[in-house]
Amino acid sequence: MKTVIIAITQGGKTLAENINAQLSDSFVDKRDLPVFAKIADSWKQEIDAVICIMATGIVVRALAPLCVDKTKDPCVLVLDEKGQFVISLLSGHLGGGNKLAKEVATILDAQPVITTASDVTGHTALDLFAAKNSLVVEDSKKLIEKSAKLINHGSLQIYSEYDFESLPVDFKLVHKAALADLIISDHIFSETDALILRPCALTVGLGCNRGTRSEDFITAVSELFADNSLNLKSISSFASIDLKQDEQGMLDFATVTKAEIKFYTKDQLNSVENVSHSAMVFKATGAKGVAEPAAILAAETIPGSGTLIVRKRKWKDVTAAVATKQIRLVA
Repeated sequence: MKTVIIAITQGGKTLAENINAQLSDSFVDKRDLPVFAKIADSWKQEIDAVICIMATGIVVRALAPLCVDKTKDPCVLVLDEKGQFVISLLSGHLGGGNKLAKEVATILDAQPVITTASDVTGHTALDLFAAKNSLVVEDSKKLIEKSAKLINHGSLQIYSEYDFESLPVDFKLVHKAALADLIISDHIFSETDALILRPCALTVGLGCNRGTRSEDFITAVSELFADNSLNLKSISSFASIDLKQDEQGMLDFATVTKAEIKFYTKDQLNSVENVSHSAMVFKATGAKGVAEPAAILAAETIPGSGTLIVRKRKWKDVTAAVATKQIRLVA
């Protein structure tokens, strides 16, 4: 974590040097600039954390025009110049402020000041749980609402389409999405008050006729996902046979959707079992099938771990199928 330390008084500057000597990847900002300018400059640079040794009021006023989003802002700590207290002021969870505050407090034998409710009460921090498991938060407002409910009620009801390796003690699994406070899924739930966390574990296998337009891929994949209530934003990658590496429409489609596209040889595709076979595809490519085995291979984190969830569907010029990665969630 790249950390800048900013101090005003001589005592603060001495403390800054002490912290810098013991905190990895840190430096003291010694430039002859106003403190507001130094703090503002941290937002422009690739700085992960800002340690301010000064009055909290000064820091709050400096931060007011800078804060954008807790997923983007660096964390900010505030210390008194005697090093008695280490306050985690901004981006305590996702930004790592609470963890850093405890680390700095240990260096100084000081008191860390953590005000985040989940840390104080010992409940699961939903934003950290999501980040740890690479889950995308569908609605940040609902994240706040469900975090408050967890603190107030002590637990949340969870519906998940993916297995848990370890379940947080304050998560209670339910078997119907309609009963859940939190849904972990790559499906679309149009009418729900639950917080949806998306693993983005879907892979799409593609086959096509030569010269197929990108618009045809858009139509096909959109229809396939809509008909199966799958979220297009959950696509992690596309896949096809290596003979299509120069298929411009397919490449343009992948670029527009900002998803990676992978290509496999006929031998790799033929190694996948329990998929649909096509005599026509075999004659043209040497592969028994393209869309289904390509989707499965793209979903494999370890051999055999990809699971086909939507079998191939054929349009005039496009064939598509969907697989999902094997994911085990941790507390």
